[in-house]
Amino acid sequence: MKNLNIKFIALFLAGAAVIGCDDEFDNAIEDGGVYTSGEADFSKFVTVGNSLTAGFADNALYLNGQLNSYPNIIAGQMQFAGGGEFNQPLVNDNAGGLLAGGVQILPNRFVLASDGNGTPAGPVVLDATPTTDITNKVTGPLNNFGVPGARVFHLAAPGYGSLAGVAAGTANPYYARFSSSESSTVIEDAVAANGTFFTLWIGNNDILGYATSGGSGVDNNELNNIDPAAQGDNSITNNNVFAGVYQQLVAGLTANGAKGALVNIPDVTSIPFFTTVPSQALSPLDPSFGPQIPLLNQVYGGLNQIFVAFGQPERQISFSTTAASGLVVRDNDLADLSQNPSFVSALVPLVQGIAASFNLTLDTAQATGLAQILAPQFGQIRQATPSDLITFTAASLLGGNNQQLFGTLTGAGVPVELAGALTANGITFPLGDEFVLDDDEQDAVTTAQTAYNATIEALATANGLAYVDVRTALSAVATTGVSYNGGVLTSTYASGGAFSLDAVHPTPRGYALTANTIIDAINAQYSSTLPKVDIGAYDSVQVSDSF
Repeated sequence: MKNLNIKFIALFLAGAAVIGCDDEFDNAIEDGGVYTSGEADFSKFVTVGNSLTAGFADNALYLNGQLNSYPNIIAGQMQFAGGGEFNQPLVNDNAGGLLAGGVQILPNRFVLASDGNGTPAGPVVLDATPTTDITNKVTGPLNNFGVPGARVFHLAAPGYGSLAGVAAGTANPYYARFSSSESSTVIEDAVAANGTFFTLWIGNNDILGYATSGGSGVDNNELNNIDPAAQGDNSITNNNVFAGVYQQLVAGLTANGAKGALVNIPDVTSIPFFTTVPSQALSPLDPSFGPQIPLLNQVYGGLNQIFVAFGQPERQISFSTTAASGLVVRDNDLADLSQNPSFVSALVPLVQGIAASFNLTLDTAQATGLAQILAPQFGQIRQATPSDLITFTAASLLGGNNQQLFGTLTGAGVPVELAGALTANGITFPLGDEFVLDDDEQDAVTTAQTAYNATIEALATANGLAYVDVRTALSAVATTGVSYNGGVLTSTYASGGAFSLDAVHPTPRGYALTANTIIDAINAQYSSTLPKVDIGAYDSVQVSDSF
């Protein structure tokens, strides 16, 4: 089993009551109840979307997740009002990995490990042998066309399900399992299913990759890039591209007169991926950090003087002895002072002072050599603000050292203790820009999300379709929590019950909440009386001692 070594996450999990499935909860169906379809026809339910539609969870697509996908939950409720069978492109097992010609191409799912005594210790990758091979095509009629990783323009892209394209990196392995041909599109296959009712939930990935990579991609709205084929990885999809393609999707799904529901885009920055690791994570009460504060402030005091001398006083860094302080981060938007030879020269006496704190004397030549090594790590640093969002992936770095720089320093003869002090992630070695979503990047995400949702709502209104405000429902999970028969669903990582171990996708319980939100909108639009489910009857994250 591959251990993710998420020390920071383990601190959050310690002592937490991780909520599993409560068997005493009953389904919300009332005995003898009469349920109607109203103005809708649920006889053939077709659903289109991305990983959220497929039932993706714990960083993988696995059988139990698919069986608890929100469309499968809704399809079960539709059977009380004339609904028919609901077929999904099910994987073979609960390992989660994918094979291509017998070679594993995607990793297994996360599971929550314990310390052997039932106490959560952090997520690990399941040690199992997956058996789902994408070359074994799924045949037969399908109802669920959810494709993990898909963005809005992918659904209309020919060849997105090409097996040959998977190896070339131009196609999606999940869709390749069930595409009708090498050149088919997701929307063509979904339309061909000829559903009488549909849901469409797409657009999350059109901003999510940009957000989870700390804004490392481009904002195609800023670039005014309206070419669907050139939006780029980890980018924000141009608003006009989104609107144009989304309109095509809706037109295709309603061409036969089908009714349906359009689901809006939730706030991606309120998911545990952005709320688990605080930007102000350095507490003076932490015994591994607090005692270091005087020396750190002495070191950064010298660096702060250099920042002021170079006209960058806003970069000054200090650590409080009475409150939590911000992590040290790299900001690629800042001018890189390390490109200025004078910056290296200014670091020389600072380096000599740091070395002296470790009883090491450096002459000018030695200090200059060390300053040249350290200049790049100080050239674009600042302290994280309370509004900065730190990504979940940064958790695996905190509490450790940058091994590359540590090796460089020790290889240059720097004592191990000093090398360790100079390479502490988030303290003396900055977290990379890809681990931080700053205010401007958050604004870019929100601006695109707002535009996408305006498009979705307008098309729902224009076509007489249900508009599902899942954004509000999931915002409640993140802010106040959502009560259910037996507890409260929150977005707290692992123990909150709503989100799986990848900190992005829901648990079965979270998908049940989503299903109920969609059912409410369907009933309101079409005067149907589909029954909701009791979300307490669905699993959340559970601790496992054996895998």
